[in-house]
Amino acid sequence: MEEEQETLVTISNHKPKSKSNYRIIDALESKSFSWIFIDQSNPWKAALSWLIFFIFTVGLPMLSHIVYQCSTCDDSHQRPFDMIVQLSLSICSTLSFINLSSFARKYGLRRFLFLDKLSDVSAKVRDGYSEQLHRSIKLLCSFIIPCFLADSAYKIWWFISGRNQIPYIYNIYLSHTIACILLLCSWLYRTSLFFLVCVLFKLTCSLQILRLEDFAKVFEKQADVGSILLEHLAIRRTLKIISHRFRAFILSTLILVTVSQFASLLVTLETGSLVNLSTAGELALCSVTLVSGLFICLRSAAKITHKAQSVTSLAAKWHTCATIDSFDDVGLTEETPMANSSDRANYHFAPVDSDLDEGDEDELDNTKLIPVYKDTITYQKRQALVTYFENNRAGITVFGFMLDRSSLHTIFAIEMSLTLWLVNKTISFT
Repeated sequence: MEEEQETLVTISNHKPKSKSNYRIIDALESKSFSWIFIDQSNPWKAALSWLIFFIFTVGLPMLSHIVYQCSTCDDSHQRPFDMIVQLSLSICSTLSFINLSSFARKYGLRRFLFLDKLSDVSAKVRDGYSEQLHRSIKLLCSFIIPCFLADSAYKIWWFISGRNQIPYIYNIYLSHTIACILLLCSWLYRTSLFFLVCVLFKLTCSLQILRLEDFAKVFEKQADVGSILLEHLAIRRTLKIISHRFRAFILSTLILVTVSQFASLLVTLETGSLVNLSTAGELALCSVTLVSGLFICLRSAAKITHKAQSVTSLAAKWHTCATIDSFDDVGLTEETPMANSSDRANYHFAPVDSDLDEGDEDELDNTKLIPVYKDTITYQKRQALVTYFENNRAGITVFGFMLDRSSLHTIFAIEMSLTLWLVNKTISFT
């Protein structure tokens, strides 16, 4: 017997009420991890979670900025951009923690990730979601670990090379070791909070993409307009729920990251500013962290919006294939032609240019012909369904603003214009 591969969803025969066993989610909800980030199940755990948050997000960054400002140090150990770094990370992690606390208190992790709805979808979607969950954990680690290692190298170098200039208490080695560990823990905690929310958003979008790809298969088999409409309404409602949950986070993150980057650009381009790897290295690492998290959110939103809107093109192609096939079989008449139940479309497109890579085609909006069952759905019902898709575009919105590829182009154009304006105001040639 072949060994079965472990997946996220494991059907249990012993617990009929608990249909699924989520190993990674169980780990996140375990006593070892849950109280660190999102456990708000009782007042004691909530108080402990908030206490840790204030220590690592507010207390340690503020204390380190005051104590280790090191204005008397040499040029390599001064920290002229430390305030921007600490404020940027702390504000973004505060926003992330508030959102996580709200999500955990209202929904719980399983319901928030729509794991309770997996029993209503196909096995293919469940297996795909299992893979996406494991990939999301790897993505989270792939961002956090390199940033943590880079910051560790910087802080260890800073404390070791400047040990005689950096303030200490009683014992220089013990004081600097404890301070370095606490500062690294603070950095790790804040970046983990921020990336966790971004990856959770990507994960919820991944499930809906899988549902959309599975939903597109209804056009390749006999189906009823009513069932197609109900399924699309359910997906559209889920996308609206995701938009409402994350819209404040996405908008706030976009504003905060923009302000942080322009403040960084302003202070580094200022005349007489001391910019080198030792003074601005942590600022650059902070910028990479924040921009990467924002990129994950915007890319995930644009991807699922594009997938959702591709359904309109797919439905129009399906309607066109059925209509053309009906007229080819019966001919032009005054009334809408009705075909026999045994008829089925059998068309072939012209050969596609060999220079076109197959990977460039979208899975939902491709050049493949859809097999049509003309007898199943009449022309009027197909036309009504296509009209519905055209006038009810689904996707991720932020307060009514659709996050699609055009929106990303607009955001990029605005950011580039502001950057060039700021550079024009700060840089002068003599």
